[in-house]
Amino acid sequence: MKSLFSEETKLQRMLDVEAALARAHAQVGTIPTEAADEIRKAATVKSVPVERVAMIEKDIGHDVMAVVLALSERAGDSGKYVHLGATSNDITDTATALQLRDALDLVEGDLQALKGALLGLAKRHRKTVMLGRTHGQAAVPITFGLKMAVFAAETQRHIERLQQARERVCVGKMSGAVGTGAALGPKALEIQEIVAKELRIGYEEAASQIVGRDRHAELMGLLGLIAASAEKFATEVRNLQRTEIGEAAEAFGERQVGSSTMANKENPVTSENVCGLARIVRGFVIPALENVPLWHERDLTNSAAERIMIPHALILVDDLLAKLADVFRNLRVYPDRMRENLEGTKGQVMAESVMIALTAKGVGRQEAHKLVQAAAKRAREKDAHLRDALVADAKIGKLLTKKGIDVALDPDSYLGSAVEIVDRVVKKYA
Repeated sequence: MKSLFSEETKLQRMLDVEAALARAHAQVGTIPTEAADEIRKAATVKSVPVERVAMIEKDIGHDVMAVVLALSERAGDSGKYVHLGATSNDITDTATALQLRDALDLVEGDLQALKGALLGLAKRHRKTVMLGRTHGQAAVPITFGLKMAVFAAETQRHIERLQQARERVCVGKMSGAVGTGAALGPKALEIQEIVAKELRIGYEEAASQIVGRDRHAELMGLLGLIAASAEKFATEVRNLQRTEIGEAAEAFGERQVGSSTMANKENPVTSENVCGLARIVRGFVIPALENVPLWHERDLTNSAAERIMIPHALILVDDLLAKLADVFRNLRVYPDRMRENLEGTKGQVMAESVMIALTAKGVGRQEAHKLVQAAAKRAREKDAHLRDALVADAKIGKLLTKKGIDVALDPDSYLGSAVEIVDRVVKKYA
């Protein structure tokens, strides 16, 4: 990902656009084919090195014109046709679209890898029973596989968002100073279509001097969403690795050190790193939105922010997704600890199950809730198992036998459609 945003690659993409523009001109007959061929041959970073462009830019103070002059030098007599009819952002915005096209391919691959790791855990632990938790408190049982299926489905949505956004984000333009294409001549629209088709990107149907920044804002919004989910997943690992929970943990290398002083420590440092990076990515969303309302046909207030946020956000997302996929591929899962935590609630988390069992006996839902709530409270006050309080309750005893109460208190019998949901998600998205 870093290589896509190196100075050399950025220059090569700008040269690619200049070459495509020359070939489009030749195709519609506005410049000689031989000239377009000469420009194409010269449009490489070997022929037009970064150092030469930088030298010219230092002298003239304009980055795109420096590229134009450096390419013109190498194209000989055909240099007079370089950049014909174009404005700077025809080149830079279109070159950016090429970078984004390749970058989104990498991000999609990262998401697919993460989804694969999550689906593997979902399938492997489809029946691994554990506590569900709401408000940080123990809730009814779920399976660890269901938790991973939830994450996998969310990751799939990001893949779909990326695929849908690609055609709106990977868009260039070739329509001149204010979007009219006047300098490109009567075949301006045809030239733009040819350039876009050759470079395998879309083009702005109605542009100002620049590609609409709503497109880049959508990209940053997508990356912000991906980062938010990444932090969500990583936070779950961090919480499950807490000492008092201990149900899952990051892999820990044989020679890895967790603390410089506490030799016992095994910290979820990769998940914490992912959370930190995700916050930086989300911080770029606001500047991207602020770049949308530019003055008239454009101003330059977007430029500095874009040069920072686009490469940084994509590099950080690539990095954090790769790290997160590795965390889940190598995650240590502790089913025995999950069972221990489940049983440690002394049946309290099965209160809903008992309530539903009572409704099956004809008790109204609200009345059943009231009976079970009172029994659960008595059990907590005595530090007793919920079963004892239920058995001792005369009203409940008339409706549920001891065996019926035991069945209602069995976590393995109260998983609803969890296993089927996991199987469906795995089948659909694997």
